[in-house]
Amino acid sequence: MDKNDLLTSAKRLKQVSISAAEEYNQNADLLISNINSRMLERPDIESLVGLDNISMMKDNHSNHVRFIASILKNNNPDVLVETVLWVFRAYRSHGFTTNYWAAQLNTWIIVLKEVLSATSYAEVYPYYEWMQVNIPIFVIVSNEKLDAPNSFH
Repeated sequence: MDKNDLLTSAKRLKQVSISAAEEYNQNADLLISNINSRMLERPDIESLVGLDNISMMKDNHSNHVRFIASILKNNNPDVLVETVLWVFRAYRSHGFTTNYWAAQLNTWIIVLKEVLSATSYAEVYPYYEWMQVNIPIFVIVSNEKLDAPNSFH
């Protein structure tokens, strides 16, 4: 599996309805607050994000909601794949472990189910499932970029 496989699978994600995209966006602050609270409750949080990276994690959650809101409004598989790969590389270079994404995405799914209506959740969930299922591929592809000559660490 490689970046092309990620792109092929991302192209199968369906554009969500305007109402689902708007509901996600309207609940941005609540989503961010809930994900931060739940992640901070984890006893293993520092081992997942690295020492002194809690504020960076919170920034990631805020950026995540803004980015996903834009993807839900205007689905763009190329931008989705490239951005997720960039995030994996960037945050891993700051000490975030690959297990952070599994923990984070599992928590996002719980928070989304609590905050969004059942209809909107059903439309948005496939994007989170796609990210979750493809974590191993994101790790492999981002490893290749991290190990490449002239890559930034």
